[in-house]
Amino acid sequence: MQYLIGFVIALFIALTGVGAGTITVPILVLFLNVPAPVAVGIGLTFSAAIKLILVPSQIVRKNVAWRTLGFMLLGGAPGVLLGSLFLKHLVTMGSQNLLNALLGAILMTTASWQIFYSFRPMKENRDTPDRSPLLSWLMFPVGAEVGFSSAGAGALGSAALLSLTPLAPAQVVGTDIAFGFIVSLIGSGAHWFSHATNPQLLMELIAGGVFGAVTGTLLSTRIPRRPLRFALWIWLLILGGQFLFNSYHVWAATR
Repeated sequence: MQYLIGFVIALFIALTGVGAGTITVPILVLFLNVPAPVAVGIGLTFSAAIKLILVPSQIVRKNVAWRTLGFMLLGGAPGVLLGSLFLKHLVTMGSQNLLNALLGAILMTTASWQIFYSFRPMKENRDTPDRSPLLSWLMFPVGAEVGFSSAGAGALGSAALLSLTPLAPAQVVGTDIAFGFIVSLIGSGAHWFSHATNPQLLMELIAGGVFGAVTGTLLSTRIPRRPLRFALWIWLLILGGQFLFNSYHVWAATR
């Protein structure tokens, strides 16, 4: 089952571009009953492993804007460490139900934004003034969200790059993938250090994920990306609602 889940997650990542952590965490928590802190650690490491396959090709194609990436990491790197520490603090306090509610809220917010954003017409942003230094401030909360939930780097990073830089669409994708890889790598290291992981489950997911990433890459030119992304965000919105419903049910039962 774990191999199949890893395959399916990586397949949808390759077909839609949706971040690995955004998909992985709710599936692990809701379908495999993995504790949320462990699911976040696995989601970050799994994301880094999948993006490790994608980053070299983006570098070879010169799609990574290194100066812009530097500004993003200036805020994103400390942010992901802070988010990881906050998650560890909640676990130490025993606030598992609060953690699940926060994860649900983050997932629903991200999915709602992406659903809204999918209705906006695509346009070139060559005339956008270069305000890359602002990325250092914006990527700090994004990094914190990634460290806390393993979700959000891809969706929010792309939106920031499109709004604040004149990068071509291919460079937006390449720079965002590189940013997601590095912050996932930093976050996974922090979670691994705190022992919030399951090595056997992680290896099984990665083993299935490698085949899923290859299959998705081969199919990506034949399957339209936009409708599939929209359907996936609707599904993730429902999963976020399930997180909140479960948390409310547990809270109401203790009253």
